[in-house]
Amino acid sequence: MRLKEFSGFVLLLFAFPLWGQVTISGTVTDTQGTPIAFAEVYLKQLQRLENTDDNGRFEFDNVPGGKYTVVAFAYEYEVLEKELLFDTAFEFTLQLQKLRAEKLSEVVMTQKRQEVFALKQLKKVEGTAIYAGKKTEVVLLDGITGNLAANNPRQIYSQVVGLNIYDNGDAGLQLNIGGRGLDPNRTANFNTRQNGYDISADVLGYPESYYTPPAEALEEIQVIRGAASLQYGTQFGGLVNFKFKKPATDKKVEWLSRQTLGSFDLRTSFNSLSGTVGKLSYYTYLNYKEGNGFRPNSNFNSRNYFAHVGYQMSDKTKLTLETTFLNYLAKQAGGLTDAQFIEDPTFSNRERNWFDVDWKLYSLRLDHKFSNKTDFSLHLFGLDASRSAVGFRTNRVSQPDDVLEPRELLVDNFQNWGAEARVLTRYKLGESESALLLGSKIYRTSNDQRQGPGSVTGNADFNFADADFPNYERQSQFDFPNANLAFFGENIFNITTKFTVTPGFRLEHIKTESIGSYNNIVLDLAGNPLLNEEIADNRTFDRTFLLMGLGATYKFVPGLELYGNFSQNYRSVTFSDIRVVNPSFQVDENISDEDGFTADIGVRGRLDNAFSYDVSMFGLLYDNRLGEVLKSETRINALGELVETGRIVRFRGNIGTAFMYGLESFGNWSVKETFFPDIEKLKMNYFMNLALTKSEYLSSEEVGVEGNQVEFIPVVNLKTGVNFGYGNLLGSLQYTYLADQFTDATNALQDVNDNQRGIEGQIPAYDILDFSLAYSYKNWKLEAGINNLLDNSYFTRRATGYPGPGIIPSEPRTFYTTLQFRL
Repeated sequence: MRLKEFSGFVLLLFAFPLWGQVTISGTVTDTQGTPIAFAEVYLKQLQRLENTDDNGRFEFDNVPGGKYTVVAFAYEYEVLEKELLFDTAFEFTLQLQKLRAEKLSEVVMTQKRQEVFALKQLKKVEGTAIYAGKKTEVVLLDGITGNLAANNPRQIYSQVVGLNIYDNGDAGLQLNIGGRGLDPNRTANFNTRQNGYDISADVLGYPESYYTPPAEALEEIQVIRGAASLQYGTQFGGLVNFKFKKPATDKKVEWLSRQTLGSFDLRTSFNSLSGTVGKLSYYTYLNYKEGNGFRPNSNFNSRNYFAHVGYQMSDKTKLTLETTFLNYLAKQAGGLTDAQFIEDPTFSNRERNWFDVDWKLYSLRLDHKFSNKTDFSLHLFGLDASRSAVGFRTNRVSQPDDVLEPRELLVDNFQNWGAEARVLTRYKLGESESALLLGSKIYRTSNDQRQGPGSVTGNADFNFADADFPNYERQSQFDFPNANLAFFGENIFNITTKFTVTPGFRLEHIKTESIGSYNNIVLDLAGNPLLNEEIADNRTFDRTFLLMGLGATYKFVPGLELYGNFSQNYRSVTFSDIRVVNPSFQVDENISDEDGFTADIGVRGRLDNAFSYDVSMFGLLYDNRLGEVLKSETRINALGELVETGRIVRFRGNIGTAFMYGLESFGNWSVKETFFPDIEKLKMNYFMNLALTKSEYLSSEEVGVEGNQVEFIPVVNLKTGVNFGYGNLLGSLQYTYLADQFTDATNALQDVNDNQRGIEGQIPAYDILDFSLAYSYKNWKLEAGINNLLDNSYFTRRATGYPGPGIIPSEPRTFYTTLQFRL
């Protein structure tokens, strides 16, 4: 696209002798004097970054007098860098040289921002949020050369340290990431949001994410580790926030179309429209995906629609409305035993397993500036969603499906709404400026779940067949209302110009209920009922607690910062923990909430424009940790006695106290800046993302658990590679390696001769190589790549329920190609 010119980049400097500090404010406009929103202005020496508002204005407060390098950047504009002296009040104008669009290659376009801002962390204060003293990482999507159409998480999150990822092979319909010993299943141990509001099924009662925004629609992904528990909820993992692309500010209509073809009949279509008309701005997209999968019985299709409308009511007030609709249907090939996986990882003996998701999200946001010092935001959001699963899921994985028997059917409906209000104000305290954030959140849910017999057909039939199978053993029906009220606050105290302390708190009230019943059915050897009774099972978990935390940063010199934090965490039991009848595992009747803390200490920064880094150590104490051990199944017999059935199942409950600790490191080296700084069209970056993690169960009442390693923790988690390019050609080569990891607290070992279950055992070490290229020409862009270039056979998951049970094989070598057109 053509570059616009700047006729002026105007900084209005108001300096006055108040404790030796000055305030830098100004506007960014184009040649016609039109303000440029979302431009980034950066003070290199202080590593302070500000974004212009919708009127093109920015402001730096509390800047010590001195000499600074000011950098301004807006996408599709040239980077401006100039040295200035901020000692007294004066006014000046910076002119940008006109630059023709054809002189700016794709490499320069994507690298300019990365050269200036390198490894990006969130600012100390952004809008009505505080991030000072926290371990924050930001994925910049426009800098990724990879399989975005399939939401390939290895490539998208390659520079987020220590993530453990489940590979589903479903074109990214679901995101499964964990870390530091947290179960990756549907990212349930993170608070997942888009544009600042919740998107999971039930943040506290069922925090699983069945919907994942398409990477093609995103500008960045923000990841904040466990210290996010004070502002965003109590989760041990922290926050994952998907930020969508912003509306085009210089056009009434901008159209982007991306069409993708890939292995195993993968076809995706992404089309978006955006623009600004007066005070109204909009961004909308439609995304369609379908494929057959690399195993039989694994076809899928999805439709996803999103709309964002913003209205600038005044220079201080903005109203934003967003809606999201997603529906997808997937056939599930089921799991394998170890022996089956070794013999043929593409095998499937499940022809009747289906999974359906319908997701509707709504959001209304009000942003208001009471003054230059005080910002306010109010977010109203809601969810109306359902997920249905039908199929045969015995823990005898090798057992063929008896097509004359009913399938098991689970139907969940989720309705929730919430409101979150935040106010952030900056105030003088002594000789420095502090910032106070206060907020509250109210959240209500009304969920229900039904479990029972499905039809004997092989199609995607999600209707219950109670009349045909009245003695079906696994029947239940429950309502799960949830109520949550929270108050939170954090304050940045600038003790000196180098040292910052940020204490915080979160006062939480949670009421989780389970209201319903399940059937206790005992059959004789001929299948006739000896007992068929309905048992009421009503429970209430009502608690109020306070979480505390403290963060700190110390800036030794420009480009070198020490940070640390300590925050308490809490995770309430989910309603799937409270009640679900599963032939693969049994839930402890006395299950309770989890608590603990997370601590980080690290150093981050950069050397010139050539090397950026973030190296930290962490500790995570997990008390009353929920986990699984192998035990004999128990159930109530016809006499009302609790007896063992003789079957071995996974027993889920509070396993004990676990401690995880390790080193997380990331480095990005610009080979080009080091050896070839004068070749503007060249890009050559090497990155290394390495996490070394250890763990131990410190105590447990379960036999054979104390002293064991914690599940879902590979000791070595490595992602490394090269991002390169010249002119309009971009490329990436990435290598991923994860050491072996346990999947249950008993540390059961892999049994390669297992020809029946496949549920317990290790996940063996695996490595993957991914290669991608992209070439741009005028309004066109062609992308292509190979994932799992070496065609390694591996798996990342042993499922106890859907989409298994058993080993879920990962994709072999796959190809993709994408054609993009922008107008």
